[in-house]
Amino acid sequence: MLTAITRAFRTPDLRKKLLFTLFIIVVFRIGSQLPTPGVNTEAIRQAVEGARNSDQGQLYGLVDLFSGGALLKLSVFALGIMPYITASIILQLLTVVIPRLEALKKEGQAGTTKITQYTRYLTIGLAILQATGIVAMAATGRLFPNAPDVLYKTDMFTIITMVVVMTAGTSVIMWLGELVTDRGVGNGMSILIFTQVVAVFPAQFWAIYKTKGAFAFALVMLVGLAIMAGVVFVEQAQRRIPVQYAKRMVGRRMYGGTSTYIPLKVNQAGIIPVIFASSLLYLPVLATQLWPENKWMIKLQPYLQQDNAWHMAVFFAFIIFFTYFYVAITFNPTEVADNMKKYGGFIPGIRPGRPTAEYLDYVLTRITTPGALYLGLVSLIPMVAFALMEATNDFPFGGTSILIVVGVGLDTVKQIESQLQQRNYEGFLR
Repeated sequence: MLTAITRAFRTPDLRKKLLFTLFIIVVFRIGSQLPTPGVNTEAIRQAVEGARNSDQGQLYGLVDLFSGGALLKLSVFALGIMPYITASIILQLLTVVIPRLEALKKEGQAGTTKITQYTRYLTIGLAILQATGIVAMAATGRLFPNAPDVLYKTDMFTIITMVVVMTAGTSVIMWLGELVTDRGVGNGMSILIFTQVVAVFPAQFWAIYKTKGAFAFALVMLVGLAIMAGVVFVEQAQRRIPVQYAKRMVGRRMYGGTSTYIPLKVNQAGIIPVIFASSLLYLPVLATQLWPENKWMIKLQPYLQQDNAWHMAVFFAFIIFFTYFYVAITFNPTEVADNMKKYGGFIPGIRPGRPTAEYLDYVLTRITTPGALYLGLVSLIPMVAFALMEATNDFPFGGTSILIVVGVGLDTVKQIESQLQQRNYEGFLR
């Protein structure tokens, strides 16, 4: 692998892409550390350290994961990539129910460009809403209850300035992600998400080493490597449905007669179900922080702890449900069967048309079950570690973080591998 990396840097155009991607990552991390005008960074730091091992720390841990620590600093890139991810998911779901968007999706590159433009507009709208809510909570002392003076001024001009700066930061993040996609290596948005998640790993490792000692740190690293190997194995697993294309004459030329397959991944839904489930469970936690004196919130609060069995069960059930839901709306067996029939393709032993759609739906349902269970179990790892081993909220391996790191890492390595193979190099896979 090290030899392949060396060869990649020896290739001039590939080296430029890798260096450009690293440059964008550096710019992104600088923006994540640059505070928004009017923010008292020292007060925020003390508030976060004071709440790290309290109930408030659960909310901070989730925020830290998706922003790389930027949101807890109220930095220029405080919103991170989450508004874009949310907008992309919303547009993807609306494509199923709005005929206009479904028609655009079928138009090819022109339709995809239009949907991308809608995603950008929706991202800016969501960024304005999120920035307004975060700044308002910081100004009223609800975001950091232990430090109500996180803003030097709370006048309207300061609040509007912070909202504009954070929204502009989201726009810059979108631009940086598209630059990486066009001129760098890998999917730009995925690379930036990967950067946000990995950015908090050193602090988490150091916290484990300082609080638990060298033996616990080594044990966590070994368990982490084992979990990572298992995630890689499942992420690569797929069921290949064989497809045969019949020979046909078009003019004087013969087409078809080839064999291929439809790859159905075990984890067909990716990380989206975990994000959905985490977002839904995040809402009641946020509600308890906004209305701590409400009697219903007081009764609900014990069930929102990470080490609570009911919390784990609901989280696991949400992941199972959203896995089936997302797979159902993103993979249409009827459409796939119709396209195969249109071009003369068929699955050996299965009649074209409706029987093919029913067979694909049957296979997809069977392989989605282990995929959903896998997502649920991996996502429960930090909660189980917190309950059984009294681990901190910064447990690095497991849950959303390990899924993002492995998924984006595999995708980026595959893209580098394909470019190396185009230049007659061995690449990473031997």
